[in-house]
Amino acid sequence: MNTSQAAPAALKILVAGGFGVGKTTLVGAVSEVAPLHTEEYMTRASVGVDDLAGVGEKETTTVALDFGRITINSDLVVYLFGTPGQERFWFMWNDLVHGALGGVVIADTRRLDSSFASIDFFESRRIPFVVAINCFHGRNTRTADEIRTALDLDPYVPLLIGDVRERSYGKETLLALVDHLDRLNAPAA
Repeated sequence: MNTSQAAPAALKILVAGGFGVGKTTLVGAVSEVAPLHTEEYMTRASVGVDDLAGVGEKETTTVALDFGRITINSDLVVYLFGTPGQERFWFMWNDLVHGALGGVVIADTRRLDSSFASIDFFESRRIPFVVAINCFHGRNTRTADEIRTALDLDPYVPLLIGDVRERSYGKETLLALVDHLDRLNAPAA
């Protein structure tokens, strides 16, 4: 009697964004397992290297990746890979993106410029992505149209606004990516 089952299909999603925008938080909010974090305490060595403008209360930072998992059903598992945000770790993104179906760019309206590199990264590799605005403590200082213009987003790129600490917003963001991928892959009418 053969009791072995086929392994579930695995989908990979990359979560990117600037330093301190909430990548680790999003992965932790939606992962069904305790996420793997490579957080380290920031030390004096990061003074003058990491820009703490707008994130002055930040004490730790991702130095390699974050990893989480969501089981959709017995046939499908989604793996989330969160990138480190500091420029000195961007070289790792090329390895982390290998095999990714799509991406989530997390942005902070207080520092939208920190999202440009992530958007450029996905666009230059033709990897579909959505943009998730993280409203820290429920604050958002810009409209969706202002954000879209500031980030120079194509009109078809989904833009969501919410708080990445909330599991429901994380799920909504991931579902928006799946819908976006589905639309992009639908046959032309």
